[in-house]
Amino acid sequence: MSKLRLAVIGAGAIGRTHIALAQDHELFELAAIVDGSEPAQALAAQLGVAAYTDAQAMLTAVRPDAVIVATPNATHADIGIQCLQNGAAVLVEKPITDTLEDARRLCEAAEQAGRPLLVGHQRRYNAILRAARSIVQSGRLGKLVSATGMATWLKPDPYFDMTWRRHQGGGPILINLIHDIDLLRFLMGDIESVQASSANAVRGFEVEDTAAVILRFKNGALATMTVSDCSTTPWNWDLAAGESAHYPRQDVNSHFISGTHGSLTLPRLEVWEYRNERGWHEPLAQERIALHASNPYAEQLRHFHAVIQGLEEPVCSGRDALRSLQAILAIRRAAATGDMVRLDDETRSYATPA
Repeated sequence: MSKLRLAVIGAGAIGRTHIALAQDHELFELAAIVDGSEPAQALAAQLGVAAYTDAQAMLTAVRPDAVIVATPNATHADIGIQCLQNGAAVLVEKPITDTLEDARRLCEAAEQAGRPLLVGHQRRYNAILRAARSIVQSGRLGKLVSATGMATWLKPDPYFDMTWRRHQGGGPILINLIHDIDLLRFLMGDIESVQASSANAVRGFEVEDTAAVILRFKNGALATMTVSDCSTTPWNWDLAAGESAHYPRQDVNSHFISGTHGSLTLPRLEVWEYRNERGWHEPLAQERIALHASNPYAEQLRHFHAVIQGLEEPVCSGRDALRSLQAILAIRRAAATGDMVRLDDETRSYATPA
């Protein structure tokens, strides 16, 4: 099978992750890197890969089959549309964009071009989450009732030296919680409405440092999520799941899914259920499901190739990722206004009041 020519636009931390995986890949040839920074240009020279500072110049010269867009969120739509209109399939980093209007533009461009558009919610490719989804869909847990999740950790003080991280849009709701919202949607289905409250009582910045969220799913299940970047705890997916060597792994759970016939913990994959008589006086049985470690970014790249070849349907399409963005923007609005916000109208912007 001939390799597909792949370009990576944006060579920051996540872009370099994609570049490292694309080197000597069995399915892709790394054809170009687009990033004007000196470190990115040096990396391209080191790898012997064509380097560009402009996306359109690269698209014209290289004509890649596929592009990974790993640039700042606000640029995703325009760059992604450029790539699609030049015939390339696109994998854009999450969130799909920073506004629903741009997300819709990008999705419509993919549909008009007839090219795949995937969004890099990489947790969906983790073997742990794949196994959890299979358990839920098998009916083993019965009817889903509730979920509880925590995304709580301590960001070091130097993280906030960048001014934008201290102002609206720089807090854990928009930056971090979208991962957990997408995780819950992947397991439990679409969200009907949200309520939320946020606080900045620890650091006192304009942006929140903590938030609590209530989610109502269309299937009737409820969920609560707590997110905080100022708390000394191990209870978050990044520390618990071991997806990245950047974080010291902790043997804890961060998410708990409950159903009428059983419950499931993540990422330890513990299933709790009654084996005989059912009821709170009876003993519960526990089974822990063991998995081999896997790299979700590597699986995502393999899947990208399969989608381009028409062999698989997208695990996270543009339209799917749009709904996760819609949910997170609704949470932000709910936290700002104190109102319950419904997600039944995709045309709404969920802009936060001034």
